[in-house]
Amino acid sequence: MKVLLINGSPRKEGNTNVALTEAARQLEKNGIEAEIFWIGKKPVRGCIACNKCKENADNRCVFNDDITNEVIAKMAECDAVIIGAPVYWGQPAAQAQALQQRMLYAGGANFRGKPAAAVTICRRGGASAAFQTLQMPFQMCNMPIVTSQYWNIAYGRAEGETAQDTEGLQTMRTLANNMAVMLKMYATGKAELPELEEWNPMHFIR
Repeated sequence: MKVLLINGSPRKEGNTNVALTEAARQLEKNGIEAEIFWIGKKPVRGCIACNKCKENADNRCVFNDDITNEVIAKMAECDAVIIGAPVYWGQPAAQAQALQQRMLYAGGANFRGKPAAAVTICRRGGASAAFQTLQMPFQMCNMPIVTSQYWNIAYGRAEGETAQDTEGLQTMRTLANNMAVMLKMYATGKAELPELEEWNPMHFIR
């Protein structure tokens, strides 16, 4: 079993990557292969609703000048997906949202029925709105949503600062554990629930 984790930040080693790496490590501890895919810094075009993808039999977007079709192809070999993005102006980074909309619309057959989750990272506010924005398309595509102990949010401003958000990282590990259980249930019909870590709250006013 394999999970694709999409890093939708223009910073390859930034805070989104910190959060996704924590989830990937925990997936691997559960015997699940994990691949983090960085979408890079090149433009990702938005969907123009041309519907040409519906004329293709290979679940591809008609525009092949960015990474969208590469992600669609990867999902044919993966069993679940997590998309992560930084929060810009209370919304997910635009390139991550554009990718998500096109990959699910054009390549929906490669995603349907596969567990999914979103992860958002912010300096201070807007994370819950951005998180909800990334979750909603999965629900429209018949994709089971994987939960955690809290919304899948972590905090940090400077590159790598999210590593100090102990509760945020615990949320990522719990998300990974729950995704592993769901995948194993699908594959075998049974799986033991993970043992919960002792809650490790982090309050920002000290």
